[in-house]
Amino acid sequence: MLKRYIGITLLAASMLGAGACKLDLLDNPNAVTTSNTDINYLLNSIELTYRDHFNGIGDSGMRLTRMLNQASAIYDNAVSPAGYNGVWETAYAGLLTDVKTLIPLAESRQLFVHAGIARTLRASTMVNLVDAFGDVPYTEAIDPTNFNPKTDAGSSIYTAALAELDKAIENFSATSSAGATGDLIFGGTTDSWIRTANTLKLKIYLNRRLIDKSGSTAAINTLIAGNKLISTNAQNFVFKFGTNLTNPDTRHPRYRDQYSPSGGGDYQSNSYMGTMYSAKGFPDPRMRFYFYRQTVRNPTDVNVLRCITNSKPSHYSDADVFCLPTSVGYWGRDHLSNEGIPPDGLLRTAWGVYPAGGLYDNNAGVPVSLGAGAGGAGIHPMMMRSFVDFMLAESALTLGTTGSARDLLKSAIEKSMADVRTMVLGTTESSKIATYESANEIVWSNEVTKYVNAVLARYDAATTDDARLNVIGTEYWLALYGNGIESYNLYRRTGKPANQQPALDPSPGAFARSFYYPASYITRNANAKQKASVTVPVFWDNNPTSLFR
Repeated sequence: MLKRYIGITLLAASMLGAGACKLDLLDNPNAVTTSNTDINYLLNSIELTYRDHFNGIGDSGMRLTRMLNQASAIYDNAVSPAGYNGVWETAYAGLLTDVKTLIPLAESRQLFVHAGIARTLRASTMVNLVDAFGDVPYTEAIDPTNFNPKTDAGSSIYTAALAELDKAIENFSATSSAGATGDLIFGGTTDSWIRTANTLKLKIYLNRRLIDKSGSTAAINTLIAGNKLISTNAQNFVFKFGTNLTNPDTRHPRYRDQYSPSGGGDYQSNSYMGTMYSAKGFPDPRMRFYFYRQTVRNPTDVNVLRCITNSKPSHYSDADVFCLPTSVGYWGRDHLSNEGIPPDGLLRTAWGVYPAGGLYDNNAGVPVSLGAGAGGAGIHPMMMRSFVDFMLAESALTLGTTGSARDLLKSAIEKSMADVRTMVLGTTESSKIATYESANEIVWSNEVTKYVNAVLARYDAATTDDARLNVIGTEYWLALYGNGIESYNLYRRTGKPANQQPALDPSPGAFARSFYYPASYITRNANAKQKASVTVPVFWDNNPTSLFR
């Protein structure tokens, strides 16, 4: 698709432009140049690339934090260099190149909303790269004369990202010659973009709290006082998918990979599903939205699930889930399980209606199929209003920032429940949900109240701030389904949820505190140097190794 490569084309055009201007020829109608490009298409390209960036860079985070199965026996293989070539290319050759092209074009035409969106997504992308890899190229990157850019310190990139977000807010507040009505995320609503930029600043300051407590405290209090963080459902920073199958495929990528005649796709995490099913003494109300069981009975055939004849590993505790997380057909895999793929593509638990646009689990127990459920009309939950309250709850508890940690925890859970339900009721699965809940006399508000009361009882019973932080962190983790970027940050920042399911192998190596640099970057850049191991933390992570497993 041409617009996906518009930035690279523009770069090539700029390098050839001087000579081409001397030719007495008509302009090539198929050539994209800075003078004839449609800036709205370029903005769309940036947003679509950011969508792919979010999915790609967050995948490992979901797997490392037991949100999905990680199909490697040891941590060193879980973040192997070859696995991140695409992530690197999407960021540098795609999004960052297109942003560098768009901003001067937008500002010269006084299209400040376009510029502000581009700046916001560039800042978020650079922060995500730092959080994944550590020090990465920035000031020397995207330079056609420099094929060996050096890395910048992660801390300096964070500082640059904060300045970029401030500049974005300045752009959004300026008078534009035209709006960005084709904006795929907020339809050009500047207030929502300002709130997104401020919320990304909140995330940055919270990550930095371990190394700059006073600075983070003051900055977060300023953001709270400004009252311009994401706070309503309409302001949620999400990417919405459609149901079109081809030309283009607009479906959620997790749906696309699993809802087919042969099934397959991701293995869900036994640990995550087990926590949702039984940790409170009753299932999490969101569980039927998150997961779809293709069978409602536990397997008995060792040929499709080998672990049913195995004993729980000796290094697992009695509380650790093993093999099957429940007795009613939730079928995933344990942490760092790398066994082969048996014929279970139409048996394993699939992504549900939230966030992937799949099937609602009404106990039907039938296999997934092409077009089933909501047809892939899901979302990427990039930054939700519930995430804001979870971050503020953590900040109030650990930094003493404005607000009650308990009240913010309560609000965060309620917002998560409400937003998950709003999304699923907006799909074609809504009638199925209503029928099932009516037949089983399920009153949603009662289920939410019961859940919230159970969490608050645990919070009130906690006798230390560490135990209270574990309650907040566990609930944040459960609300983050589909967002591996923030779950990975949460775990490295807090070590919560504590006592995560161990790896199947008793010696998986130390937990991956960052990813290896991509193989293509190391091979092609003379200044690139691979890190010694995955135990190298990012600049803001000064936690002890003993905090993770």
